[in-house]
Parts: sequence; C-alpha cells; structure tokens
Amino acid sequence: MALMAITAAGRTIWREALASYAFVERNFNLVKRYWGWEVVWLAYSIASALSITYIGAGMEQISGVSVDTNYLVMYLLIGTLLWRYLSIVFDAISEMIAWERWEGTVEYTFMAPVSRLTHMIGQTIFSLVWGLLFTGVIFLVVTLFFRLNLEGANLLGAIAVLIASSISFIGFGITAAVLPLLFPERGAQMTNVVQAILLLISGVYYPITVLPKWMQVIAHISPATYALNAMRAALLTNAGWAELLPDLALLLAMGLATIPAGVWIFSRAEHYAKRTGKLKRTG
Repeated sequence: MALMAITAAGRTIWREALASYAFVERNFNLVKRYWGWEVVWLAYSIASALSITYIGAGMEQISGVSVDTNYLVMYLLIGTLLWRYLSIVFDAISEMIAWERWEGTVEYTFMAPVSRLTHMIGQTIFSLVWGLLFTGVIFLVVTLFFRLNLEGANLLGAIAVLIASSISFIGFGITAAVLPLLFPERGAQMTNVVQAILLLISGVYYPITVLPKWMQVIAHISPATYALNAMRAALLTNAGWAELLPDLALLLAMGLATIPAGVWIFSRAEHYAKRTGKLKRTG
C-alpha cells in the first residue's frame, strides 16, 4: 500500500510538473508570435540602459567636478540591469491574468483541470528564464560600449542576491496579480503604477537617503531596496557574506511571507471573480 501511495504521489507530481511546463512553453510561443514587440522592447531597454549609463560617464563634464566616473557608471549600470530583470519578473507574474484576457483564454485556463498553483509555478519559471535572457542580452550589448571591471567583486554573493531578490519579487508579483483579476478594465494599469512606485522609492539610480524622510520609510517596504543595496555592495565594494547576510535574510523573509500570502489572497480573489462573473469580462 505504501509503495502504491508513493507511486501515485509521484505520478501526480509528474503530471503537475508537465502542466507547469506547458505554461512555460505557451508563454515562449507567445514571445515568438509577438517577436516584433519583443524586439521593440529590447531595443528600447538597450537604449535606456546606455542613456542612463552615459549619464555616469558624462557626470564630470556636467558638474565640472572631478568624480570617479568608472564607479558611477557601474553604480548606474547595476541599478539599471537589476531593475530591468526584477521588473520583467514582476510584469510576467502580475499580468498573468491580463495575458489570458488579451489572448481570450482566461475562461479556458480557469476551467482546465490544473491547479492555480501549477499555473503560477509555470508563469514564475517563465518569468525568471525570460528575465535572465532579456537582461543578459542588454548586459552583453552594454559591454561593447563600456569597459566593465569586475575584478575583486564578490560574484557568488551577487548570484545569491539575484536568487533572493527573485524570490521576494515572486511574492509581490503574485499579490499584484489580484488587481487584473478583480479589475478587468484597469487592473493591468494598476500593476504598472505599483511598479512605478517601486522604481521611485527603491534607489535604482540613487541612494534612498536623497529622498524625503517619509519616502525613505516607504522605501524599506520594497524588496528592491535591499536587493540593490546588496548587489552594489557585492560588486562595487567586494562585500563579504557577513555584510550581505542581513539584506539576503530580509529578501528571503519577504519572499517566504509574501508568496504564501499572495497565493492565499489570489485564491480568495479567484473565488470572488468566478462568483461575480468578472472572468468573462475582457476590459
């Protein structure tokens, strides 16, 4: 009996894993279908990254004061690339219902014999893989324009920060995905507002200490604040594990708190949306 139970559990896990992969494959097929838009966003992102980085390169001429332009270029580039990656993860997860509505598949997806957790896992895997690929291309292009020096950087620490920040943003994305579910006409726009607020308060291009005091308080709610602080410490000052641990712990704690909370909130919102007929509305 025990062997049969283990076998049945293994089959269930395998079936759910295949279902999650199906969502990953479906999303990459959407990328291929709308490849023109992806090229547009990639070109825009590359131009934006270069423009921001050239601000650092030209700061000495702008200010008329001698500054460490190499440090400033790296400071801005780290913020630009990490934010681009995290925003892609956030977008792909928070707009998973909006994507279904745009494709006209929302009712089919919610009626399919697939758990919502399986759906979310597939969407999350896609967001991480696509975010790394997209950001990696931007990084490669930027290296053609700037000579980046990462000698002495704590690369393993930077990878740990990337993993921890990904986990924290998954939880935020799942929670934000409730907005397009409950507000078909304006939910996707609302997630963009949330993302814009995170961009403003998290210190992507500047230290949060330059913000007004009340905004600095809000900044400590954003996981991007700790991700950027730790990533810059690892790559710019070769910070050791002892220095990175507080930020890593906070990022992991945020993820462990917001992921289950987001799944629970989403399940309640899904039940409400089905009961009130919001799924059928396309906005």
